[in-house]
Amino acid sequence: MKNGVGCVDTRYFTFAESPDELRLETGRKLGPITLAYETYGSLNRSRSNAILIEHALSGDAHAAGVHQGDEKPGWWDNMIGPGKAFDTDQYFVVCSNAIGGCKGSTGPSSINPGTGKPYASQFPFITIGDMVNAQKRLLDHLGIQKLLCVTGGSMGGMKTLQWVASDPQRVRSAIPIATTMKHSPFQIAFNEVGRQAIMADPSWQKGNYYEGAKPERGLAVARMIGHITYMSDRSMEAKFSRRLKNGAYSYSFAADFEVEGYLQYRGESFVKRFDANSYLYFTKAMDYFDVSGGKLIAGKEISEVKFLVLSFKSDWLYPSYQSRSIVRELRKKKAEVDCFQIKSTYGHDAFLLEVEAQTRLIRNFLERVAENRSS
Repeated sequence: MKNGVGCVDTRYFTFAESPDELRLETGRKLGPITLAYETYGSLNRSRSNAILIEHALSGDAHAAGVHQGDEKPGWWDNMIGPGKAFDTDQYFVVCSNAIGGCKGSTGPSSINPGTGKPYASQFPFITIGDMVNAQKRLLDHLGIQKLLCVTGGSMGGMKTLQWVASDPQRVRSAIPIATTMKHSPFQIAFNEVGRQAIMADPSWQKGNYYEGAKPERGLAVARMIGHITYMSDRSMEAKFSRRLKNGAYSYSFAADFEVEGYLQYRGESFVKRFDANSYLYFTKAMDYFDVSGGKLIAGKEISEVKFLVLSFKSDWLYPSYQSRSIVRELRKKKAEVDCFQIKSTYGHDAFLLEVEAQTRLIRNFLERVAENRSS
């Protein structure tokens, strides 16, 4: 077992104070904005070894290490640290919670300075592009002009692609994992069912629930739906099969099967750490995301960004054909692209679980990028 980064602290950066609010893609302004972030490793003298880690829908800034008094490590701890895929002996790794979130960054549950109450449904709609624009301010604050790499899976992969589309001059390489250039109707449909589950909860109150009961049941159901899409038929068969919780049918609507109890547990635990409105805003931002049709690399420009595109054979939520579409689009513009489909039975969750295969590919890719970087 490789060593981790040890005990870490979440830090906070506040910017976009009035009258310099951040202009969003909708035309509205947002400010002040706070971003929660963590860093691991050390920035080198030339400030050329920074890697930006992008979290998925339910992720946060705590990607690695442990917080004091908490034994649970960050969500990608198996990939970040000394000797790991993102080797903190070589690289300076940054992870920030996206705007719209609920884990320290400004989002619907944050206090609206204009009212003194949570934004709730008055929080402006945000896009993946807005998330990236906010991160640019954080990198400016950290003194990082150009990233060695930006990477993430799922929604994190969308932010990775958005960095390339928005500001390719600021990125040397990108590793989009288990993601897409745009959501298909199938993916939008699952997000919409989750949103409707939340909004159908009587406690949702059109988003204005912060002073009363929260829409826990609706959010739990949304998470249950989502979690099914993160797994695969084979992984669910291996983990649960048709095993019964108590050895016999109850002939009631109780959770007889282990898989039922597991989904209920996942839903109930999720509501303790996530905000329903953030779930709504994030899923809508994912559905709006679209860098297809030449928008990933504009015009006839040849991208100098190097790419490693990863997908997983059993991922039916973000199937490999969507990653191959990314590769085709990049190769049209003569970009340097490596593409791998990793054999896995874990489904979409594979980007969190297939450590050995990803580590080998990512380590080799980053070594080549680092060797070829200019001053």
